[in-house]
Formats: sequence, C-alpha cells, structure tokens
Amino acid sequence: MFDILVYLYETYYRPDACPEPAVLARKLSAVGFDDVEISEALVWLTDLNAMAGVEQTLTAASTGTRFYVQQESDVLGTAAIGFIQFLESAKVLSPLQREIVIERALALDEAPVSLGKLKVIVLMLLWSQGKEPDALMFDDLFVDDEDLSPRLLH
Repeated sequence: MFDILVYLYETYYRPDACPEPAVLARKLSAVGFDDVEISEALVWLTDLNAMAGVEQTLTAASTGTRFYVQQESDVLGTAAIGFIQFLESAKVLSPLQREIVIERALALDEAPVSLGKLKVIVLMLLWSQGKEPDALMFDDLFVDDEDLSPRLLH
C-alpha cells in the first residue's frame, strides 16, 4: 500500500490532479500494482481526505501536551511518537494534523508502525491538503531510517 501512496505523490503533484477512484484503480493496475493493495490504498486515502477536509474547517490551537494512551503507544512506538512531537514543535504539523496522522497510523492495523511508514503518512496528509514541506523537511521525510540512505522514488 505504501508503494502506491509514494507513487501517487510522485505522479500527481497535486491531489486534485488524481483521477476519480475507478480510473485511478485501473491506472494503478496497469502500472502493475496488486488489486488488493490498490483497494486498501484507495480506502485509506478516502478516509484521509475525509479527515483532512474536516481539519481545513477547524482552527483549534493547542498549547498543551499530548499524552498517548497505551494502545497508541503500542501501535506507534517511541520513535514515531518522538518524530510526531518533533514535527509539531517545528510547526510542520498542527495539533489537528497530528491527530489525523495518529488516526491514520492506527488504521494500518500494524504494530509498531515503522518510522518510514509514519513519514509517508505525514507526507500524504500534507499532500492531500495541498501543502508542501520545505526542502529540509522533505529530505527528512524521504530518508530511509534503516540504512540512512535516500528513499528511492519511483
């Protein structure tokens, strides 16, 4: 699924450039992606877009500390939680965007979520909202933490 998300980010510079889901599914299948992964990715993106649309209409500010319940800590792990806190303190993520990232990570049904996958979630959230991370943050979002080499883009 994450290969599809990265492919979409690279292929469609803006989310509004993406075709409708049925057409997109055919294009992804023609490129060689698995039908099950395509379906999972489209559902995940639909849910992300629904949440990101809500975020656009809300303007809540938070100066408090976010405490993670045990389930969230188990799924995210300490590295992901630290990275989320870093992004929020660097003003890359708002408190509402942070909550969307956490919800989308929990929706993966995977524990712990790797830092690489969390970075793709953040990138897709920003992409879905038409926001582009600055060059320094973009580099950090595309570094593969396992070997510290740049992630290969399709």
